[in-house]
Amino acid sequence: MIEITRLSNERYYINPDLIEIIEITPDTLITLTNGKSYYAKESPEEVIARIKAWKRELLGRVGNPGISISAAD
Repeated sequence: MIEITRLSNERYYINPDLIEIIEITPDTLITLTNGKSYYAKESPEEVIARIKAWKRELLGRVGNPGISISAAD
């Protein structure tokens, strides 16, 4: 999961595997494959950087089943 900040400064987590599209409207609008949309304070570039970091971390854990992944990861 990656952390995103709502426009109201509330933090939440979304599953990056469910992201279908990221738009600038001018705020960042993240639309998931289930049709739900969320506005974020982060720029699309920052969201993408977080997705890449999350995926790198997951790939680094491949082959090491003793490491658990928490919801905040």
